[in-house]
Amino acid sequence: MKKFFAVFLALTLLFSLTACGGMQESSLTEIVLCLDWTPNTNHTGFYVADSLGYYEQEGLKIKIVQPPEDGAEIMTASGQAHFGISFQDTLAAAFALDEPMEITAVAAILQHNTSGIISRRGEGADTPAGLENKKYSTWNSPIELKMVEHLMKKSGADYGKLQLVPSVTNEAEALRNGDADAVWIYYGWAGIACEVAELDFDYFAMTDIEERFDYYTPVIIGNNSFLEESPEVAKAFLRATEKGYRYATEHPEAAASILIKGDSTGSLLGSEELVTESQKWMASQYIADSESWGYMDAERWNSFYGWLYEEGLVDRDITGKGFSNNYLG
Repeated sequence: MKKFFAVFLALTLLFSLTACGGMQESSLTEIVLCLDWTPNTNHTGFYVADSLGYYEQEGLKIKIVQPPEDGAEIMTASGQAHFGISFQDTLAAAFALDEPMEITAVAAILQHNTSGIISRRGEGADTPAGLENKKYSTWNSPIELKMVEHLMKKSGADYGKLQLVPSVTNEAEALRNGDADAVWIYYGWAGIACEVAELDFDYFAMTDIEERFDYYTPVIIGNNSFLEESPEVAKAFLRATEKGYRYATEHPEAAASILIKGDSTGSLLGSEELVTESQKWMASQYIADSESWGYMDAERWNSFYGWLYEEGLVDRDITGKGFSNNYLG
């Protein structure tokens, strides 16, 4: 009889614990985040915050999804995702519509534009002036090409002498093979990849030539209806996310391991050295010279959008639109 009651008590306790665990799980609010690409070190803070329980501490659970063909902006604006990853330059078209897309940038993942032009070392393309008669790999984005034209003209070069070739996916290989002479890259990933590949290269940063090009890239965008209806949930999500990025800043190697393990796409397997070296480099970029993670300076935001309007890249003035720091802190 005593044995029977012992077994009964154990089963009852097990059931109770399972039920409590289920209740705890169901009480968490699910947040859907749509990435802009396959997981990389831009996204590390999300994976860290999930792995270390920061979201759960805020009463949340995160579901990270890959973007559809039409991008994270559409998915976020439609409400299929609460948050997404985008870029200030990409968002300009969304905010310049007669009916702007229902999204708002709520946090900067990096504090500065870390992009620039990479080329083979010693061939003269270490400045915009040296791009004359070079094969430049382009995405054929009007903003991209106008920025390159602006940099070349500012340096006294003839943009008409730039040879445009299709975009490449492996910058080091394309430069080595001569498929391109110059490529626009984001240094924290592609630049580090070229270092790991031991490519001998030259590089100049966009912001070293034109201060107005120090726009925010990438940024976290939120669905407007969600932000208006659930501001406290949005703030909780960003609080937990900030903890993830602060951890990645302080523990880059551990954060790199968390990212690789958390990547359900498997795209990072075999790239452990790249991920780790990228994470070390990115650690100084998430907060950089800002007093806090995620903050977007209105003057810098508006300076770039003002330039787009001056150049006719948007048909209306969108300065002051599309971003908010109200969900941070």
